[in-house]
Amino acid sequence: MTLRPLHHAFGASVEDIPFTASDGTELGLCRVLPADGATDRPVVLVLHGLTASSDMFTLPETRNLVDVLLDGGYEPWLLDWRGSCRLPYNEGRVRYSFDDVALYDIPEAVSLIREHTDGRPLLVVAHCIGALCLSMSMAAGLVPGLAGVVAQGVFLTPKMSWNTRMRLHFGGELLRSRFANIPTDIKKVGLWSKYSFLFAEVSIGADCKDPTCQILHNDSWGVGGSLFEHDNLDVRTHDRLAELYGSVPMWIMPNLRGIELSHTVIRFNDNDGRYDPLPKNALDNAGKMEAPLMLLSGSDNRFWYDSNKLCHEVLTSRYPQMNVRYLEVPGYGHLDTFIGRNAALDVFGHIVDFLDECRAVGVGV
Repeated sequence: MTLRPLHHAFGASVEDIPFTASDGTELGLCRVLPADGATDRPVVLVLHGLTASSDMFTLPETRNLVDVLLDGGYEPWLLDWRGSCRLPYNEGRVRYSFDDVALYDIPEAVSLIREHTDGRPLLVVAHCIGALCLSMSMAAGLVPGLAGVVAQGVFLTPKMSWNTRMRLHFGGELLRSRFANIPTDIKKVGLWSKYSFLFAEVSIGADCKDPTCQILHNDSWGVGGSLFEHDNLDVRTHDRLAELYGSVPMWIMPNLRGIELSHTVIRFNDNDGRYDPLPKNALDNAGKMEAPLMLLSGSDNRFWYDSNKLCHEVLTSRYPQMNVRYLEVPGYGHLDTFIGRNAALDVFGHIVDFLDECRAVGVGV
């Protein structure tokens, strides 16, 4: 399998690590070594969201998360789990559930990283569905000993606005009956394709004329909501949105609807014994999480709404022994917390400060 090359401009060395999950799925994993070649730094595993890839953390046009982690004294590892648009099979018909990511991709990536890093402290920065799947892995006890976790956008308690929720549950089912996936790039499918009406619908009321921006910012693949604050993007990032975010698979909708209706991360594959290591309800097992946790969200997140604020309230109430905090970044939405042109100033400093605190305390080491 050949992954699409990682798009970056930093001077560090990027090493691709061969990685095939135990269920036979080929994934992408790479480590980024500093220019001085140091191999004694704490390790940070970085997880992208659904339809995205590790490219969202290595933007060459801005000061990106990997740049900041390297300068902060960390060794970043980037996992392209089975929902990554860098994987050549991702826009085909290879089906999976979030259970697969929680059971195979994340725990096995953590084990492989530990084999290469000689027991150094391991921390995680996770975004969106990557964070949601990580919460299930942690609740199942499959990734013990983490030194600290940053979860952006959503974690254990998925919650959407009423408008997005209704469109996801009803409009999403209509879309699923017609399409295997929803593209973000109209150039790939053509103006007069079966997707034309969808691109026309998401353009209604849009201030931006770019179709990819419309389907991500104006109407989130036709199910409502918005994935970023438009003015927070560098124009060069805006023009690369179709490269950064791929098609969303419609067959994942029942899994997504199930966790959203439950307002918690639940096991999707109840009738398959392979998934028995995962709890039926991750929130009920959250008391087993030992790693310090920072729940991060933009104040204007119009997709996951105030999911992480709710998560903080629930966790501190149900599990007062947990080391968990909530941080809200003013003026940011969802994706722009990582791809915004000023994210290094407004967001990444908070992340590194938290990682530094975990590193100093040495919890989970």
